[in-house]
Amino acid sequence: MIRIHQQVVKPENLSEHIPNSEHKTIVKQMATYHQVYQYYNLQHLNFELNFRSNTMKAAQQLNDSGVKFTTFRYAFPNKAYWNRLSNGGFLLKHDARPSTAILDILKNGKLYAFECSTAIAIVLYIATLYSIGHSRFDGLFTRLYLMDWQFDDDLPIHQKYGDDYLPGDVLHFNNPDFDPKQPHWRAENVVYFGDDKYYGHGVGIRNASTIINFLNKKRKPNPKTSAYLMNMITRPEYSALL
Repeated sequence: MIRIHQQVVKPENLSEHIPNSEHKTIVKQMATYHQVYQYYNLQHLNFELNFRSNTMKAAQQLNDSGVKFTTFRYAFPNKAYWNRLSNGGFLLKHDARPSTAILDILKNGKLYAFECSTAIAIVLYIATLYSIGHSRFDGLFTRLYLMDWQFDDDLPIHQKYGDDYLPGDVLHFNNPDFDPKQPHWRAENVVYFGDDKYYGHGVGIRNASTIINFLNKKRKPNPKTSAYLMNMITRPEYSALL
């Protein structure tokens, strides 16, 4: 259900205000859920729809960039823009422009390696850049830090339990019987594209059964529980960036 300024709105009433076909699809899916999607105004809704499209665009670009998958222990960035910290995180250099540095990951992907949670952070920062522009991005993220789920205060992220999945959401596959020798495969964080299509760093863009089969090959001997898609959704606080 969609509410704009406390009024329930149907997708057909928004058609003339939302010409983008991808955005129309997202709006139709929103309307089918019991979950209430509340917006201050049409601009607020359009900003979220644009951000969701930019998230999928960034995920596709990261998948195509040539970046490598590795654990925190062996992670590395392009030293021209980032300092690698002892925990495997990447901290923006003082003389580096944030927008240039984050886009360098797409431009020079072969100079980077990291695990899937950092990949999600990178996707969301790139989507933020596409959504708010270079100047504002550079002003907000002067000390950009890429590490697991540690986001800047200016990009607030929240998680909730539910199955109202929408394109542009970050979802999570759990692998409870993971191989202790490969703990990095205890889960796979993904960007949802809709139509059973997901991007996960180290896995690529695949459907759910392919990702589950991949994770099931990374389990301990005599496993009892299959990997599965969790009923948990991670989303930016879109309104904070308006």
